[in-house]
Amino acid sequence: MINKILQFLIAIGVVSLGLIFVFDWFILPIYVRQDKTIIVMDVTGKTLKRAITELNVEGFKGVVYDTVYTSSFDPQTVIDQYPLAGEIVKPGRTIRLKIARSEKMILVPSLVGQSRRSAELSLQQLGLRIDTVYTEYNPDYPKGTVAWQFPKYGDYIKKGLGLQITVSQGLPPDFFQVPQLFGLSMKKAKEALIRARLKLGKVSYQQNEDLVPYTVLDQNIAPGTVLDQTTQVDLVVSILDLQDIFDQLSNEK
Repeated sequence: MINKILQFLIAIGVVSLGLIFVFDWFILPIYVRQDKTIIVMDVTGKTLKRAITELNVEGFKGVVYDTVYTSSFDPQTVIDQYPLAGEIVKPGRTIRLKIARSEKMILVPSLVGQSRRSAELSLQQLGLRIDTVYTEYNPDYPKGTVAWQFPKYGDYIKKGLGLQITVSQGLPPDFFQVPQLFGLSMKKAKEALIRARLKLGKVSYQQNEDLVPYTVLDQNIAPGTVLDQTTQVDLVVSILDLQDIFDQLSNEK
C-alpha cells in the first residue's frame, strides 16, 4: 500500500515537472513575445525615403497618409507622424506620415483693363493678392483701371504671393490727346477736335471716287498722341473733283 502511494506521488511529481517545463520553455515565451512593446522613433524632419527605411529597420511600417503644400519644408520631408515619437507600441505597428510638397504654382491672370476692385477679387479667388499699387496718368486706360501689372499675365507664381499693379489716373491735367479722325466726315472731325480742345489746321484735298466727299483720309498727328499744349491738326479730306472744293468754299463764306 505504501509503495503504491509512493509511486503515485512520484508520478504526480514527474507530471508537475513536465508541465512546468512546457510552460517555462514554450507557453511563457510565446506569451511574453505577444506582449513585447517598443518605443516609436522620431522621423520628423527626415526625407520620406530615409524615414521609411529607418522605420522598417526598427520593425515598423511607414505609410504616407497626408501631404501639405508648403514652402517651410523641403519637398518629401516628414513634418508629422502618428503615433508620435516616444509612444509605446507593439512591433510591426504602422506609422502614418505627413509629408511636405512644393507649393502649387498659380497662373497669373490678366488684370490690365480691370478696375482695381475687380483685380483684387480675381486674385483673392486664386489665393494671390495685390502687394504694391502705383498710380500714373495714362491716356490709354480709363481712370481707376489697371494699366500695368507684374508679374505679367501667363507667368506662374507661388500661392500667397503678391502682384504689383499700376492704376491709371486717366488723362493728365492740361494735356491733350489727339482723337482718331480717319473715316469721319469733316463736320464730325471738327466736333471731335473741339471735344479734345484741339484746333483744325490746314485741310488738304485728295480725289477719291470711292468715298463720300469730305471724308477724312489722313491726319498729320497720330491718334492717341498726348500733347502738353493745344495745337492744330492738319487733315487730308476726300473729294470727287475740284468742283467739290469750290462748293465747299462757297458754303463756308
